[in-house]
Amino acid sequence: MLHDKQLEDLITAEEQRQRDGLELIPSENYVSEDVLTALGSIYTNKYSEGYPGRRYYGGQENTDKVETIAIETAKQLFGADHANVQPHSGAQANEAVYYSWLQPGDTVLAMDLSHGGHLTHGHPVTVLSKQFNFIRYKLKDIETGEIDFVQMRELALKHKPKIILAGYSSFPRELDYEAFAAIGREVGAVLMADVAHIAGLIAAGVMKNPFDAGFHVMTSTTHKTLRGPRGGLILTKGIVGNPLRAVDQTIENLPTLIDRTVFPGLQGGPHMNTILAKAVAFKEAQTDEFKAYARQTVSNAKKLGEHLMAQNAKLITNGTDNHLVLIDVYTSFGIDGDVAEKALDKAGLTTNKNVIPNDTLPPFKPSGIRIGTPAITTRGFKEADMEHLAGWIITVLQNVNNEEKLAQIKHVVAEYARNFPLPTKN
Repeated sequence: MLHDKQLEDLITAEEQRQRDGLELIPSENYVSEDVLTALGSIYTNKYSEGYPGRRYYGGQENTDKVETIAIETAKQLFGADHANVQPHSGAQANEAVYYSWLQPGDTVLAMDLSHGGHLTHGHPVTVLSKQFNFIRYKLKDIETGEIDFVQMRELALKHKPKIILAGYSSFPRELDYEAFAAIGREVGAVLMADVAHIAGLIAAGVMKNPFDAGFHVMTSTTHKTLRGPRGGLILTKGIVGNPLRAVDQTIENLPTLIDRTVFPGLQGGPHMNTILAKAVAFKEAQTDEFKAYARQTVSNAKKLGEHLMAQNAKLITNGTDNHLVLIDVYTSFGIDGDVAEKALDKAGLTTNKNVIPNDTLPPFKPSGIRIGTPAITTRGFKEADMEHLAGWIITVLQNVNNEEKLAQIKHVVAEYARNFPLPTKN
């Protein structure tokens, strides 16, 4: 308990909000009590600039062991030759790969944001877009979610990208990593996968691992489907060298090039309490319980999508292969995503507005909303619960201006949610 009552009350208020509502943002989840304990541990006091065995501060006999455990467990989970567990976020993990391999003005071929990509994949509003040349590929068929690989190959042959990036933040389908790899090999590009959203599903064997198709590097966050602390992760294939020594700019040396870019290139001291929490989460992800959780997350998303479509909600790609669905609320209900998000918030259903492919509406009032199942699956939701959830969502979206109806739904949601305790609270 905090001594400051104002701040303690805000913790209590947030606990109540999470307990009585349903977190449906695909990038959010609930961590275990062990992860929270690690985050609040005494490791928050320790500076550990450098890497295990090669630090710039003394007193590292315990931190070195913690970081080594995190590295080795991450390698085992994803079949990597090396893991850098120090990035503070997924965005910084992506930046580290870019700066490790690219020179200013070099080209990256990545998914268009409106078709499912992420800001760090080269959106014009980012600083990265001013330093590197991002070319964007799109979907060939919005109804099926098929990527236009013919267009992608033409773009690759024309622009000769140094990196071809597979990955997304709002794409509901599995990716054909073999098709990416074939194009990458043809033009000699580094193959990079941003798996921030689906890392837990890959670790559990529920979705494909890009390394199996010949990818060179994967970046991720450690929250979302991995159920760890908020942070970043970089996984690589190649030769692991001494990060204190410069190496040749070759694909085989990517592990060392990336280590040198993360520290001292982009970051100073790693957050050792977070790295401890990452190690805890990685070990949890090796369990049978986690594998069952990952399977259930996808199963819940598929069932939710079916119930939503049965009630005339238009889903981008008409369903999902992963943990999220993207609803075109403008086509379905004549409202924009901002209106939908705020109405769902009033009903205790937390989600987020989102652009859809070829969106005609502006980014802050887009045509879609993004809904995911990772957090509610952690609380114990199963397929049978998806029918109730879909019904509440549809009712809210049909009654966005009916405050009484929204209040009624919020009460029902709170009563239902209390049957599924938060994983860290009884």
